[in-house]
Amino acid sequence: MPSQPENLQHLSFNWFAIVMSVAGLALAWLQAMPMLGDTATGVALVLAGVAALAFVVLAVLSWIRWQVQGEAVAAELAHPARHAFLGAVPVSLLLLATAGVSLFGTSAALAALWWVGSLLQLAVTLWALGRWLRADREQGLSWAALTPVLFIPVVGNVLAPLAGVPLGAGGWAAAQFGMGVLLWPVVLALLLARIATQGLWPDRLLPASFIAVTPPALVGSGALQLGVAPALAWMAWGVALLMLLWCAPLMRRILAQPFGIGFWALGFPLAAFAGLTLRLAFMNPAAQMLAVVALALASVVVLWLALSSWKSWRDGTLLAPEAAPVKSITASRGDRTP
Repeated sequence: MPSQPENLQHLSFNWFAIVMSVAGLALAWLQAMPMLGDTATGVALVLAGVAALAFVVLAVLSWIRWQVQGEAVAAELAHPARHAFLGAVPVSLLLLATAGVSLFGTSAALAALWWVGSLLQLAVTLWALGRWLRADREQGLSWAALTPVLFIPVVGNVLAPLAGVPLGAGGWAAAQFGMGVLLWPVVLALLLARIATQGLWPDRLLPASFIAVTPPALVGSGALQLGVAPALAWMAWGVALLMLLWCAPLMRRILAQPFGIGFWALGFPLAAFAGLTLRLAFMNPAAQMLAVVALALASVVVLWLALSSWKSWRDGTLLAPEAAPVKSITASRGDRTP
Protein backbone atom coordinates (compact mmCIF):
# COMPACT_ATOMS: atom_id res chain seq x y z
CA MET A 1 0.00 0.00 0.00
CA PRO A 2 1.21 3.61 -0.59
CA SER A 3 1.22 4.35 3.13
CA GLN A 4 3.89 1.75 3.99
CA PRO A 5 7.09 3.39 5.35
CA GLU A 6 9.37 1.69 2.81
CA ASN A 7 7.48 3.42 -0.01
CA LEU A 8 8.58 6.81 1.35
CA GLN A 9 11.89 6.33 -0.46
CA HIS A 10 9.98 7.14 -3.65
CA LEU A 11 8.55 10.41 -2.25
CA SER A 12 11.09 12.53 -4.09
CA PHE A 13 11.29 16.32 -4.05
CA ASN A 14 9.44 16.54 -7.36
CA TRP A 15 6.25 15.90 -5.37
CA PHE A 16 6.42 19.58 -4.40
CA ALA A 17 5.47 20.31 -8.01
CA ILE A 18 1.94 19.65 -6.76
CA VAL A 19 2.23 22.65 -4.43
CA MET A 20 3.76 24.76 -7.19
CA SER A 21 0.99 23.92 -9.64
CA VAL A 22 -1.93 24.48 -7.26
CA ALA A 23 -0.47 27.66 -5.73
CA GLY A 24 0.43 28.97 -9.18
CA LEU A 25 -3.13 28.33 -10.35
CA ALA A 26 -4.44 30.20 -7.30
CA LEU A 27 -2.34 33.21 -8.30
CA ALA A 28 -3.65 33.00 -11.86
CA TRP A 29 -7.25 33.01 -10.63
CA LEU A 30 -6.47 36.07 -8.50
CA GLN A 31 -5.41 37.87 -11.66
CA ALA A 32 -8.85 37.08 -13.09
CA MET A 33 -10.63 39.12 -10.39
CA PRO A 34 -11.21 42.18 -12.64
CA MET A 35 -13.14 39.93 -15.06
CA LEU A 36 -14.69 37.29 -12.78
CA GLY A 37 -15.05 39.16 -9.49
CA ASP A 38 -15.75 37.27 -6.27
CA THR A 39 -15.86 33.93 -8.08
CA ALA A 40 -12.17 34.25 -8.91
CA THR A 41 -11.38 35.20 -5.32
CA GLY A 42 -13.28 32.20 -3.95
CA VAL A 43 -11.58 29.76 -6.31
CA ALA A 44 -8.17 31.25 -5.51
CA LEU A 45 -8.83 30.97 -1.77
CA VAL A 46 -9.71 27.28 -2.06
CA LEU A 47 -6.70 26.57 -4.26
CA ALA A 48 -4.35 28.42 -1.93
CA GLY A 49 -5.70 26.44 1.03
CA VAL A 50 -5.19 23.16 -0.82
CA ALA A 51 -1.65 24.18 -1.76
CA ALA A 52 -0.80 25.11 1.83
CA LEU A 53 -2.19 21.82 3.14
CA ALA A 54 -0.29 19.87 0.48
CA PHE A 55 2.93 21.63 1.45
CA VAL A 56 2.50 20.80 5.13
CA VAL A 57 1.74 17.14 4.38
CA LEU A 58 4.68 16.82 1.98
CA ALA A 59 7.03 18.61 4.38
CA VAL A 60 6.10 16.22 7.21
CA LEU A 61 6.42 13.15 4.98
CA SER A 62 9.73 14.42 3.60
CA TRP A 63 11.04 14.83 7.16
CA ILE A 64 9.98 11.27 7.97
CA ARG A 65 11.58 10.09 4.75
CA TRP A 66 14.84 11.77 5.70
CA GLN A 67 14.74 10.03 9.07
CA VAL A 68 13.88 6.50 7.87
CA GLN A 69 15.13 6.56 4.26
CA GLY A 70 18.20 8.77 4.54
CA GLU A 71 20.07 6.84 1.89
CA ALA A 72 17.31 7.47 -0.63
CA VAL A 73 17.44 11.22 0.08
CA ALA A 74 21.23 11.26 -0.25
CA ALA A 75 21.02 9.34 -3.54
CA GLU A 76 18.49 11.84 -4.90
CA LEU A 77 20.63 14.83 -3.94
CA ALA A 78 23.64 13.19 -5.57
CA HIS A 79 21.78 12.28 -8.77
CA PRO A 80 22.94 14.24 -11.86
CA ALA A 81 19.39 15.31 -12.79
CA ARG A 82 17.05 14.69 -9.85
CA HIS A 83 19.02 16.90 -7.46
CA ALA A 84 17.49 19.95 -9.15
CA PHE A 85 14.02 19.06 -7.84
CA LEU A 86 15.16 20.31 -4.43
CA GLY A 87 14.48 23.80 -5.77
CA ALA A 88 10.75 23.00 -5.74
CA VAL A 89 10.74 23.38 -1.94
CA PRO A 90 11.75 27.08 -1.68
CA VAL A 91 9.77 27.89 -4.84
CA SER A 92 6.70 26.45 -3.11
CA LEU A 93 7.34 28.67 -0.08
CA LEU A 94 7.65 31.77 -2.27
CA LEU A 95 4.42 30.91 -4.08
CA LEU A 96 2.53 30.33 -0.82
CA ALA A 97 3.81 33.65 0.54
CA THR A 98 2.73 35.38 -2.68
CA ALA A 99 -0.73 33.83 -2.52
CA GLY A 100 -1.06 34.84 1.13
CA VAL A 101 -0.10 38.45 0.44
CA SER A 102 -2.44 38.63 -2.55
CA LEU A 103 -5.38 37.25 -0.55
CA PHE A 104 -4.85 38.73 2.92
CA GLY A 105 -2.40 41.60 2.57
CA THR A 106 0.95 41.95 4.26
CA SER A 107 1.75 40.57 7.69
CA ALA A 108 4.77 39.64 9.78
CA ALA A 109 4.03 35.93 9.35
CA LEU A 110 3.88 36.17 5.56
CA ALA A 111 7.03 38.32 5.53
CA ALA A 112 8.83 35.62 7.55
CA LEU A 113 7.57 32.93 5.18
CA TRP A 114 8.73 34.93 2.17
CA TRP A 115 12.18 35.57 3.64
CA VAL A 116 12.62 31.88 4.46
CA GLY A 117 11.65 30.96 0.91
CA SER A 118 13.84 33.70 -0.60
CA LEU A 119 16.97 32.78 1.34
CA LEU A 120 16.42 29.06 0.84
CA GLN A 121 16.03 29.67 -2.89
CA LEU A 122 19.34 31.53 -2.95
CA ALA A 123 21.00 28.73 -0.97
CA VAL A 124 19.68 26.06 -3.35
CA THR A 125 20.82 28.14 -6.34
CA LEU A 126 24.35 28.39 -4.96
CA TRP A 127 24.35 24.68 -4.13
CA ALA A 128 23.20 23.74 -7.63
CA LEU A 129 25.72 26.05 -9.28
CA GLY A 130 28.44 24.77 -6.96
CA ARG A 131 27.99 21.31 -8.44
CA TRP A 132 29.08 22.72 -11.80
CA LEU A 133 32.56 23.36 -10.42
CA ARG A 134 33.14 19.77 -9.33
CA ALA A 135 35.66 17.62 -11.13
CA ASP A 136 33.43 14.56 -10.67
CA ARG A 137 31.42 14.24 -13.88
CA GLU A 138 28.76 12.17 -12.12
CA GLN A 139 27.78 15.14 -9.93
CA GLY A 140 29.22 18.00 -11.96
CA LEU A 141 28.01 19.72 -15.12
CA SER A 142 27.59 16.69 -17.37
CA TRP A 143 25.16 16.18 -20.24
CA ALA A 144 23.05 14.04 -17.91
CA ALA A 145 22.55 17.03 -15.60
CA LEU A 146 21.20 19.24 -18.37
CA THR A 147 17.42 18.84 -18.28
CA PRO A 148 14.67 21.48 -17.95
CA VAL A 149 14.43 20.62 -14.24
CA LEU A 150 17.55 22.76 -13.84
CA PHE A 151 15.40 25.85 -14.35
CA ILE A 152 13.77 25.31 -10.94
CA PRO A 153 16.74 25.86 -8.61
CA VAL A 154 18.53 28.54 -10.63
CA VAL A 155 15.73 30.56 -12.26
CA GLY A 156 13.22 30.29 -9.41
CA ASN A 157 14.75 33.51 -8.06
CA VAL A 158 12.61 35.54 -10.47
CA LEU A 159 9.61 34.81 -8.20
CA ALA A 160 10.95 37.10 -5.48
CA PRO A 161 9.31 40.41 -6.54
CA LEU A 162 5.74 39.04 -6.61
CA ALA A 163 5.49 39.18 -2.82
CA GLY A 164 8.77 40.93 -2.00
CA VAL A 165 7.67 44.30 -3.36
CA PRO A 166 4.41 44.58 -1.34
CA LEU A 167 6.25 43.24 1.73
CA GLY A 168 8.68 46.16 1.55
CA ALA A 169 11.69 44.15 0.38
CA GLY A 170 11.73 45.57 -3.13
CA GLY A 171 15.49 46.13 -3.22
CA TRP A 172 16.40 42.56 -2.31
CA ALA A 173 13.57 41.20 -4.48
CA ALA A 174 14.94 43.11 -7.48
CA ALA A 175 18.45 41.82 -6.78
CA GLN A 176 17.23 38.22 -6.58
CA PHE A 177 15.14 38.76 -9.70
CA GLY A 178 18.33 39.84 -11.48
CA MET A 179 20.03 36.58 -10.51
CA GLY A 180 17.27 34.56 -12.12
CA VAL A 181 17.20 36.75 -15.24
CA LEU A 182 20.95 36.24 -15.66
CA LEU A 183 20.80 32.46 -15.26
CA TRP A 184 17.70 31.86 -17.42
CA PRO A 185 19.42 32.27 -20.84
CA VAL A 186 22.49 30.44 -19.53
CA VAL A 187 20.47 27.31 -18.68
CA LEU A 188 18.44 27.62 -21.89
CA ALA A 189 21.65 27.74 -23.96
CA LEU A 190 23.01 24.67 -22.15
CA LEU A 191 19.78 22.78 -22.81
CA LEU A 192 19.87 23.65 -26.51
CA ALA A 193 23.49 22.49 -26.62
CA ARG A 194 22.46 19.16 -25.13
CA ILE A 195 19.63 18.73 -27.64
CA ALA A 196 21.91 19.62 -30.54
CA THR A 197 24.76 17.32 -29.56
CA GLN A 198 23.23 14.53 -27.46
CA GLY A 199 19.53 14.48 -28.27
CA LEU A 200 16.48 15.02 -26.07
CA TRP A 201 16.20 13.80 -22.49
CA PRO A 202 14.52 10.44 -21.75
CA ASP A 203 10.78 10.11 -22.34
CA ARG A 204 9.96 10.00 -18.63
CA LEU A 205 11.32 13.57 -18.36
CA LEU A 206 9.34 14.88 -21.33
CA PRO A 207 6.68 16.57 -19.13
CA ALA A 208 9.51 18.64 -17.63
CA SER A 209 10.11 20.15 -21.07
CA PHE A 210 7.19 22.51 -20.37
CA ILE A 211 9.20 24.05 -17.52
CA ALA A 212 10.84 26.11 -20.27
CA VAL A 213 7.60 28.13 -20.39
CA THR A 214 7.98 29.19 -16.77
CA PRO A 215 11.03 31.52 -16.77
CA PRO A 216 9.72 34.01 -19.35
CA ALA A 217 6.23 33.91 -17.81
CA LEU A 218 7.59 34.70 -14.35
CA VAL A 219 10.05 37.27 -15.70
CA GLY A 220 7.13 39.12 -17.28
CA SER A 221 5.06 39.06 -14.07
CA GLY A 222 8.06 40.02 -11.94
CA ALA A 223 8.95 42.88 -14.27
CA LEU A 224 5.43 44.30 -13.98
CA GLN A 225 5.62 44.01 -10.18
CA LEU A 226 8.89 45.95 -10.24
CA GLY A 227 7.31 48.72 -12.32
CA VAL A 228 9.11 47.98 -15.58
CA ALA A 229 7.52 49.12 -18.84
CA PRO A 230 4.69 46.82 -19.98
CA ALA A 231 6.43 46.39 -23.35
CA LEU A 232 9.08 44.25 -21.62
CA ALA A 233 6.37 42.07 -20.10
CA TRP A 234 4.80 41.61 -23.53
CA MET A 235 8.20 40.56 -24.88
CA ALA A 236 8.51 38.00 -22.09
CA TRP A 237 4.97 36.81 -22.82
CA GLY A 238 5.93 36.29 -26.46
CA VAL A 239 8.89 34.13 -25.44
CA ALA A 240 6.65 32.13 -23.08
CA LEU A 241 4.14 31.60 -25.89
CA LEU A 242 6.94 30.45 -28.19
CA MET A 243 8.16 27.94 -25.59
CA LEU A 244 4.60 26.67 -25.07
CA LEU A 245 3.97 26.15 -28.78
CA TRP A 246 7.40 24.58 -29.20
CA CYS A 247 6.76 22.00 -26.46
CA ALA A 248 3.12 21.32 -27.37
CA PRO A 249 3.87 18.58 -29.96
CA LEU A 250 5.52 16.54 -27.18
CA MET A 251 2.11 15.96 -25.56
CA ARG A 252 1.41 12.94 -27.74
CA ARG A 253 4.54 11.21 -26.46
CA ILE A 254 3.85 12.34 -22.90
CA LEU A 255 0.31 10.97 -22.84
CA ALA A 256 1.49 7.67 -24.30
CA GLN A 257 3.34 7.00 -21.02
CA PRO A 258 1.84 5.67 -17.78
CA PHE A 259 0.88 8.49 -15.42
CA GLY A 260 3.49 9.42 -12.85
CA ILE A 261 4.25 12.24 -10.43
CA GLY A 262 6.50 13.77 -13.10
CA PHE A 263 3.39 14.77 -15.05
CA TRP A 264 2.88 17.57 -12.50
CA ALA A 265 5.65 19.43 -14.33
CA LEU A 266 2.89 20.44 -16.75
CA GLY A 267 0.83 22.32 -14.17
CA PHE A 268 2.90 25.25 -12.95
CA PRO A 269 4.17 26.41 -16.37
CA LEU A 270 0.60 26.65 -17.69
CA ALA A 271 -0.52 28.46 -14.52
CA ALA A 272 2.38 30.92 -14.77
CA PHE A 273 1.59 31.60 -18.41
CA ALA A 274 -2.09 32.14 -17.58
CA GLY A 275 -1.15 34.49 -14.75
CA LEU A 276 0.99 36.71 -16.98
CA THR A 277 -1.63 36.68 -19.76
CA LEU A 278 -4.29 37.83 -17.30
CA ARG A 279 -2.03 40.59 -15.96
CA LEU A 280 -1.50 41.89 -19.48
CA ALA A 281 -5.17 41.49 -20.40
CA PHE A 282 -6.04 43.87 -17.57
CA MET A 283 -4.03 46.54 -19.44
CA ASN A 284 -5.17 45.48 -22.91
CA PRO A 285 -8.81 44.34 -23.08
CA ALA A 286 -8.22 42.90 -26.56
CA ALA A 287 -6.31 40.05 -24.90
CA GLN A 288 -9.05 39.13 -22.44
CA MET A 289 -10.44 36.21 -24.43
CA LEU A 290 -6.96 34.74 -24.80
CA ALA A 291 -6.43 35.18 -21.06
CA VAL A 292 -9.64 33.31 -20.24
CA VAL A 293 -8.59 30.46 -22.54
CA ALA A 294 -5.17 30.28 -20.88
CA LEU A 295 -6.77 30.18 -17.41
CA ALA A 296 -9.25 27.50 -18.49
CA LEU A 297 -6.45 25.38 -19.98
CA ALA A 298 -4.34 25.63 -16.83
CA SER A 299 -7.35 24.81 -14.64
CA VAL A 300 -8.37 21.77 -16.70
CA VAL A 301 -4.81 20.42 -16.75
CA VAL A 302 -4.35 20.82 -12.97
CA LEU A 303 -7.73 19.17 -12.34
CA TRP A 304 -6.75 16.28 -14.63
CA LEU A 305 -3.42 15.95 -12.80
CA ALA A 306 -5.20 15.86 -9.44
CA LEU A 307 -7.73 13.23 -10.54
CA SER A 308 -5.04 11.10 -12.19
CA SER A 309 -2.88 11.34 -9.06
CA TRP A 310 -5.76 10.27 -6.85
CA LYS A 311 -6.46 7.27 -9.08
CA SER A 312 -2.78 6.28 -9.13
CA TRP A 313 -2.52 6.73 -5.36
CA ARG A 314 -5.57 4.55 -4.83
CA ASP A 315 -4.10 1.89 -7.15
CA GLY A 316 -0.77 1.99 -5.31
CA THR A 317 1.20 3.00 -8.40
CA LEU A 318 2.09 6.60 -7.52
CA LEU A 319 4.70 5.80 -4.86
CA ALA A 320 6.55 3.25 -6.94
CA PRO A 321 10.09 2.69 -8.25
CA GLU A 322 10.96 4.75 -11.29
CA ALA A 323 11.04 2.97 -14.63
CA ALA A 324 14.42 1.86 -15.88
CA PRO A 325 16.16 4.74 -17.65
CA VAL A 326 16.46 4.78 -21.40
CA LYS A 327 20.06 4.35 -22.51
CA SER A 328 21.50 7.66 -23.64
CA ILE A 329 23.54 8.20 -26.76
CA THR A 330 26.19 9.68 -24.45
CA ALA A 331 26.80 6.30 -22.83
CA SER A 332 29.80 5.70 -25.05
CA ARG A 333 31.34 8.88 -23.67
CA GLY A 334 30.94 7.78 -20.06
CA ASP A 335 27.95 10.00 -19.20
CA ARG A 336 25.00 8.53 -17.36
CA THR A 337 21.44 9.36 -18.33
CA PRO A 338 19.23 11.09 -15.77
